[in-house]
Amino acid sequence: MQKFRKPVALAMVGVMCFSLCACKSNKSSDSGSDSDTTTSVEKTEAMTAIENALNLSNMDAEWTYSDTSDAWTLSIVTAVTNPEIEDEQGVSVCVPGAYVEGVDTDGDGKADATSGTVTGDLVINETASVTSTNGQVYTAKTAPVIINTGAAGYSEQSNQTAGSTYASEGYINVACGNRGKQSTLDDGTYTGDAPCCLVDQKNAVRFVKYNILLGNLPGSVDYFVSTGGSGGGAHATMLAATSDNEDFYDYEIEAGAVGVYKTDDGKYITSVTIDGKEVSLSDGMWGCMAYSAITSLAEADMTLAFEYYLDTTYSFNTDFQKETAKLLAKEYMDYINDQNLSVKESDLGYDLNDDGDTNDTVDLTIEYDENGHTDTNGYYGTYLDLYLAEFEQSLEDYLDRLDYTEDWTWFNSSGTALSDSEVAAMTSEDRALAFVEGRYTKGSTSTSSSSDMGSGAPSGDSSGAPSGDSSGAPSGDSSSLPSGGPSSNSSSSSAGGPPSMGSSSSSGAPSMGSSSSSGAPSGDSSSSSSSSSSGSSTDIVGTPDAGTTQSASSTVDSSNYSSYSEMLEEYKSDIAEIEALDEYGNNIVELYNPLNYIGAEGTNNPTWSRILMGASEGDISMFNSLNIQVAWLNAGTDAEIEWQWDGGHVPSEILGDSLPLYVDMMYGKYVSGAVSVTKAAGSGQTTNGTSTSATGTDLSSWVTYDESSGVSFSLAAAAAYRTAGASKAIPGFDVMDYGQEDYVFGSSSKDVRHWDKYVLKVFEDNEDTLSSLFNN
Repeated sequence: MQKFRKPVALAMVGVMCFSLCACKSNKSSDSGSDSDTTTSVEKTEAMTAIENALNLSNMDAEWTYSDTSDAWTLSIVTAVTNPEIEDEQGVSVCVPGAYVEGVDTDGDGKADATSGTVTGDLVINETASVTSTNGQVYTAKTAPVIINTGAAGYSEQSNQTAGSTYASEGYINVACGNRGKQSTLDDGTYTGDAPCCLVDQKNAVRFVKYNILLGNLPGSVDYFVSTGGSGGGAHATMLAATSDNEDFYDYEIEAGAVGVYKTDDGKYITSVTIDGKEVSLSDGMWGCMAYSAITSLAEADMTLAFEYYLDTTYSFNTDFQKETAKLLAKEYMDYINDQNLSVKESDLGYDLNDDGDTNDTVDLTIEYDENGHTDTNGYYGTYLDLYLAEFEQSLEDYLDRLDYTEDWTWFNSSGTALSDSEVAAMTSEDRALAFVEGRYTKGSTSTSSSSDMGSGAPSGDSSGAPSGDSSGAPSGDSSSLPSGGPSSNSSSSSAGGPPSMGSSSSSGAPSMGSSSSSGAPSGDSSSSSSSSSSGSSTDIVGTPDAGTTQSASSTVDSSNYSSYSEMLEEYKSDIAEIEALDEYGNNIVELYNPLNYIGAEGTNNPTWSRILMGASEGDISMFNSLNIQVAWLNAGTDAEIEWQWDGGHVPSEILGDSLPLYVDMMYGKYVSGAVSVTKAAGSGQTTNGTSTSATGTDLSSWVTYDESSGVSFSLAAAAAYRTAGASKAIPGFDVMDYGQEDYVFGSSSKDVRHWDKYVLKVFEDNEDTLSSLFNN
C-alpha cells in the first residue's frame, strides 16, 4: 500500500545552497564534541533563517507536564525547514521534571507555569540533579540524550510524542519520525529510499543538539545514545557508525537541517551561532544500544547463506537454493579473506588462539578443506573460531545471569521439583548445570527497566524500556531443530523488544516481531507492518508492506520470473542503475553499509556500542554483528555484542540487564568525575516456582559444561542451533521476487530494485549451473 503525502516547505527558507564568506569547513575526524568554538563565519541570510526557524524559542513550542512521571514533554515540531513529508520529519523530546523550574509563557525568563499544557520556553534548573536507579548522578548539563530510531523493517515512521520512561533515570528522551520505503508523494514520485530514513534521524539529532546549545533544552550534546530494534536497530547502528561523515551532508542540506551548509566552492560548514560565537554542531553519537540490528545489508545474503551452509543437516527446499547457498558461501569466504581482518585478544577479553594469554593480535581467515572438515561442509579457520567463541561466551553469560532468576521452577535429575530449601541452597554452578540439563521451567526474567514496551513497537508511555520477556527464548517445541543439533526451548513468550520511541501515534506503529510457534523466531525485521499500514498475514512478497521476505519453507524459487535469464537481466539492470550513482554521486547501497564508515577518514566513531541479538533468531546471520564488532574494536570503540541464548528477534533485556544499566556503566567508565556503576550481584532464588514439570531443553548431548572451564561445543553444533530458527529463503534479503529490503533501494521512478552485487556475481558466474536448477 502506498502512502501519499504532499511536500511541505517552510516559507521562510527556500534556498538550500548557501554562499558563505570567509569560512572554512569545521569537519574533523578527531572531535565528537559540539561545544568547540570554530573559526568565525559570516552568516548568509539563508543560513541565519534556518537557525532562527529551528530555534525552539521561535516555534511556539507546547509543553505538557506529567505528574505521574514528573516529566515535561515537547509536542511534535518539525526538525527541518524543508520537509518533504512533514509528519515524518518531526521530533519530540521528554525531559525530567527535576531539570525544569517551569515554563516561561511571556518571555521574561521566569517560570510562569509549573503544570498542565502550556506554550512557551523551558526555564532550566541548572543546579538540580537526578540519581538514576543504578546510582549514577546527572544534571541538566550532563544528562545523556537517548535517540530512538524507529524504522522497523526500514519503514516510514510517523512523528510521535516522546515517552517518559527515562525521566526517572535522568535521561532526555527523543522520538523522531522518518521517511521510509513506503513513502510516496501525491504526484506519484517514490521517496523514502536510502538514505532518507537515516538522514531524517541525523537531522533530528542536529535539531536537539542545537537547542541544547541554545539553552532551550537540558542535556549534554556530548552524550547522545542511539537505540532501536530490528530495522530500527540497523539505523541505531548506522547513525553511530556514520557520525559526522560528509557523505550524508548533501541530503541533510536538502531537507533544511540546522548546522550543515554548503558554500559556493563545495565546502561544508557544520557550525551554528550561539551567543555570537560559532560552535560546531555534530550529528554524531557517543554510544549505541542496538537490538537485532538488521545490518549490514550489503553482506547479509552472503552471511545468511554461509551460516546455512555450515550446517550439513540443514534441508534446503529447492536444489536451486542449496546450490546458491553453496556458491554464496564460497563468495563469503573470499570476501572475508580479501579484507585481511584481525582482532586483538585484549579487546575481545579472552584467549582466542588458546595459547594461554590475551596478548596476541589474531588474523581472521576462513579456510576450506572438504575432506578435513566434513561436519561444516569443509569450512574452518580463525574467523570461525571467533564466531564459535562468541557463541560459547553468550551461553556462558546467560548461565552467569541465572543468579537473577526470580520464579523459575527447578527440578532434580528425577524430574521432581526441588523444595524451597533446596532451591535456596543452589550455587551458581548448580543452576548452570540444571540449565544445561534442561531441569527447569522458566518464570519471569524481567529486566530492571520500569515498563514493558511489548513487541518492540512504540506504545503508550513506555519509551525506552525493553519488554520483560519471560525468558528471551523463542516459543515452540524442539521438533524443528535438526537431528543431532540443539533443541529449542518451549517455555517462552515473544521475544519482546528494544526501547521504543514514545507514545504511539495515531497511525499505529511497527511491531518488531515475535517468535513463531515452530520453535524458531518468526519472519525478519519486516515481520511487522509499517507505521502506516495494517501489515497482515495477507501481505505477500513483492510489496513494501509484506509481512516477511520469501520464506525458508518456499518450494518455488520465483513466482515473478518465468526463466532464469529473465531474472538475471532484471538483477543486472537494477544494479547497473544503482551503480550509476544518485544525484549526489553516491551508491545508496554503500551509504547503508556501516562497515564503509567505521574507522574511516571523516567519521567520528562512538565511544562505545552494544549490539544484542537473539541467538535463535532467523532474521539475519550472527556474522553481521560479529563483523561490526570487529570493525568497531579496530577503530577504538568499546564494542560489545551478545547473542542472547534462545533469544528471538529483538530480544528483551533480561536477568538483571537493562539499557539504563549499560548507559550508566558506560557513563561511569568514560566520563570524568562520574560514579562508577556495576551490576548488582544476583541473590539467587530462595523459593521454588510452582510448575509441576520441567520444560527446559536438555543441551547436555552437545554442550559440555564444567564449573571451572565453562561451556564448550562444536562449530557444527552452533550452526545447527542457528539454522533451527531459519526463516528466509536464499537469497534472503535481495529476494528474487522482491522482499522488503528491495524497496529500500528503489528510485523516484521505480519503487523496488535488486541491489546485491554479490548475489548478481554468483548468478552471472554460475549461470549454466543455476539456470538448470531454477524453478525445477
